Amino acid sequence: MTALLELSDVNVAIGTTALLDRISLRVDKGQILGLVGESGSGKSLTATAAMGLLPLIGGRVTAGTVRFDGQDLAAMTDRQRRALRGRRIGFVSQNPMTALDPVQRIGEQVDVVSRLHLGLSRQAARARTLDLLTQLRIPEAAAVAESWPHQLSGGMKQRIVIAMALAGDPDLIIADEPTTALDVTVQAQIIQILGALVRDRGLALLLITHDMGVVAQVCDRVTVLYAGRVAEEGPVGPIFAAPAHPYTAALIGCIPQEGMDKGALKGIPGTVPSAFAFPPGCRFGPRCARADTVCQQVPQLRSRGQGLVACHHAEDGA
Repeated sequence: MTALLELSDVNVAIGTTALLDRISLRVDKGQILGLVGESGSGKSLTATAAMGLLPLIGGRVTAGTVRFDGQDLAAMTDRQRRALRGRRIGFVSQNPMTALDPVQRIGEQVDVVSRLHLGLSRQAARARTLDLLTQLRIPEAAAVAESWPHQLSGGMKQRIVIAMALAGDPDLIIADEPTTALDVTVQAQIIQILGALVRDRGLALLLITHDMGVVAQVCDRVTVLYAGRVAEEGPVGPIFAAPAHPYTAALIGCIPQEGMDKGALKGIPGTVPSAFAFPPGCRFGPRCARADTVCQQVPQLRSRGQGLVACHHAEDGA
């Protein structure tokens, strides 16, 4: 089966600095893939590459391929890529406060997507907007459509950004940390909405997050990034049951559990290294309690169970 979105051994550089190294992932229709890692791991840059937007930030793919529905993005013209974004690929940003135009009413901002990509009239576009707002559990949709962004809560703004992503009737949604700026209750509501959209519409969803708890709630598969490389990939259930990479295990260990004793929640010592100072070999090595001399060599992605892992000690258990 052809993947809807597939990155194969993608390297990305900005200027002379290499930031992503051999990134591979795939998202099929009807599937939710979680792309997880700490800040600086390369999640948003991977999404930028997937959308063909690297030139806007001075970046480029230096190796590998990015394919959407079997088509190589690099072989497309700028016009073809622009037509793809919004129409077949919808994007939900992590900050709804900056994603919305403060001097346009909400309805106008959603209307324009379906008018541009679906060719709808003003009247038909507004009807579609109100239908989308209702589907996203926004009460009094008509009144909200006439509102200004500053009149809405953060959770309501994020629903509007999701409506804008859906307005072009896309096949794939890329959601970049869509719950970061929201409180816990609203976070849960947004995650439920995104999961329901995939089930009800048969969409594909690439969900970018730093939170393994979110991955556990909604994702089918997960790709774990660390310092611009894939550390582990596979189905969510087996990875949570028995993570093969120490970094994956550490991320799972950061999830608060009900009834957890005080002080039992663990953090990960250290920070993700800068792209200007990546360590040799395994990039997680300086933070890993299990690192030894073999970790001075770059670990290759290899099969383990139903997924892949890049760790010299994976067979010993993470």
